[in-house]
Amino acid sequence: MGRGSGPKMNIIKKKVAFHTLGCKLNFAETSTLSRSFHEDMFVKVPSSQKADIYIINTCSVTDVADRKCRQTIKKFINRSPEAIIAVVGCYSQLNPEEISAIPGVDLVLGIEEKFNIADYISGYEKRKKPEIHSCGLSGKELFRHSFSAGDRTRSFLKVQDGCDYHCSYCTVPLARGNSRNPDISSVIDEAISIAERGIKEIVLTGVNIGDFGKTTGETFSELLAKLVKVDGIERLRISSIEPNLLDDIIINMAAVNKKVLPHFHLPLQSGSDRILGLMRRRYKRDIFADRVKMIRTKLPYAGIGADVIVGFPGETSGDFEETFDFLHSLPISYLHVFQFSVRPGTPAEKLTDRVGFEEKERRSKKLISLSELKHNEFLELNTGKPEEVLFEGNRTDGMIGGFTGNYIRVEHPWMSQLAGQIRRVRLSDISGSGKMKVELID
Repeated sequence: MGRGSGPKMNIIKKKVAFHTLGCKLNFAETSTLSRSFHEDMFVKVPSSQKADIYIINTCSVTDVADRKCRQTIKKFINRSPEAIIAVVGCYSQLNPEEISAIPGVDLVLGIEEKFNIADYISGYEKRKKPEIHSCGLSGKELFRHSFSAGDRTRSFLKVQDGCDYHCSYCTVPLARGNSRNPDISSVIDEAISIAERGIKEIVLTGVNIGDFGKTTGETFSELLAKLVKVDGIERLRISSIEPNLLDDIIINMAAVNKKVLPHFHLPLQSGSDRILGLMRRRYKRDIFADRVKMIRTKLPYAGIGADVIVGFPGETSGDFEETFDFLHSLPISYLHVFQFSVRPGTPAEKLTDRVGFEEKERRSKKLISLSELKHNEFLELNTGKPEEVLFEGNRTDGMIGGFTGNYIRVEHPWMSQLAGQIRRVRLSDISGSGKMKVELID
């Protein structure tokens, strides 16, 4: 036999599935983890399919999030009992022993260890006793660069991690450590890489992105000023920013540069200054109102969302009605409503005067109804207006969807050539599904 003519070894690739729970930051990190699995050894499959390995990136922001994590883990174990089950992320960092006690779990990796998951998985064999690799936080955690790249429409780009705010109800500092960020030049390098993949929109993500620059002596507005100059990236969306960190420079940048999208999501949490104090938030409601007023002055059609927590310990009916009336008076576009849940290890765990489940349900439903009212008012405000839409590639009920810059979800009869394209449209009508119908005008 001649040189090189011998039999070739056929490597049986293992099927690996990734499943993400929680925030956009988690999606960015999951995408980065998936790229560490080499294609010559693994084939990536959707988490809806049977796989040899399931990697679950978890959230632990509420007890509901914890419950969803456990349900998801058990679902994959039941679907593929012989599969390797690896659980990573915030829930793994906070409660590794609790997760490892679930029969069928094999690997539990904390906030630092998860970025080496490919090394842990390589050569790993399923065994009776799970491995836990989850160290306590030292305050010297590294910033781990991450961005999503599976969707050619948009990419979630992580620009900041951790938090120094220590709100009384929040476990994020316990799960992710202190606030930290890369320097602007390295973020620009990643944005260029994203643009080279044909992705048109970047969503800037982090735990507290307004805190960007704290570890490098830079600012978030300086980052935006550099990002708008990256060729190929046509839209920059700010995922969420604290009201006290949303300065006039950022709002003005959105008003004068079409790349910075007119969409702001501001975590309010309560419209009662007394409750904000108990929550250890770093602002009072007047600051939130001032930011909304500034946005509306500079950008009359901007999308403005807000997070609200109901049923915080000590929140009276009067406090809640104060929150409701405050939100009702503001020209916001939608609300994300959360019921307070006790998180172990937080100062709020020690607070008494708890609000009962039924009352939290009542308050939550009232705010959700207000959100629907505000959203419909916002859609009516925008009806007939020309806008630019980035269309996505999915076909649903014969329609193609997408988002305007100010975060209105739209739909149009399916046209494959629209997928991944930014097109000028007219917002013609509100559909029965709560989206807006559009007409192409270019």
